[in-house]
Amino acid sequence: MRRRTLLTLPAVLGLAAACSSEAHDSQEDPPMTDAARHVAYGDDPSQFGELSLPHGDPVGTAVVVHGGFWKPAYGIEYARPLVPSLVEAGWAVWAIEYRRGTGAADTLADVRAAIDARPDVDGPVVGIGHSAGGHLVTWAAGHGGLTQVISQAGVLDLRAAYDEGLGGGAVEMFLGHPPAEADADVDPIQQVPLDVPVWCVHATGDDTVPISQSRDYVAAATKAGADATLLEVDGDHFTVIDPDSDAWARTLEVLYQVES
Repeated sequence: MRRRTLLTLPAVLGLAAACSSEAHDSQEDPPMTDAARHVAYGDDPSQFGELSLPHGDPVGTAVVVHGGFWKPAYGIEYARPLVPSLVEAGWAVWAIEYRRGTGAADTLADVRAAIDARPDVDGPVVGIGHSAGGHLVTWAAGHGGLTQVISQAGVLDLRAAYDEGLGGGAVEMFLGHPPAEADADVDPIQQVPLDVPVWCVHATGDDTVPISQSRDYVAAATKAGADATLLEVDGDHFTVIDPDSDAWARTLEVLYQVES
């Protein structure tokens, strides 16, 4: 059944100052997990994925797409912290890298190619993306290959993101111009309704990508008859990708629903 669900969570775990954007940027990049295998899906150095497999048969595949406002300075290291938790939960994890800073066409082509190159595993294929990665997995769901999407603080309305100057003009840098009518097929909020369920996990205190991005997307999607769910959590922009946070624990509960 098509539906809209709004869940508002109380704060259960407080985040230390290290979870602020400044502290996050100052931390050393997490290493690739020991079990991860580097797999190229193209010839460019940025066209690769890291495959991590659980013990036993996977329940499905989690395609993890990092954020960073589509900028070259932010890479797959922002996806790696979630990998051990997903593997422990029984998922095959395909964390992908992609070209950034060379234009939207390159980035979008890489995400589709990476999803097509995912491991051959039975079960659901869930796209999990943070920030700009939330934009990319939600966009990609409109082109096949994913059975469900979890957008974590996703940039889901490019016109609003441009108007608000998110990421220091990141939308214009990504597109190469201000968003226009011709960019409708790149903008998730203009792609609704999708044929796959979309979960938007977003912290109410996010001042990097405001929660209005997810609220407005879910409102538009459900009005169009799509299956879209908003999961509101306490915290900031990075809370949703902190594997020790309550927000991530609730995200894992979403995945348990997918596998059942």
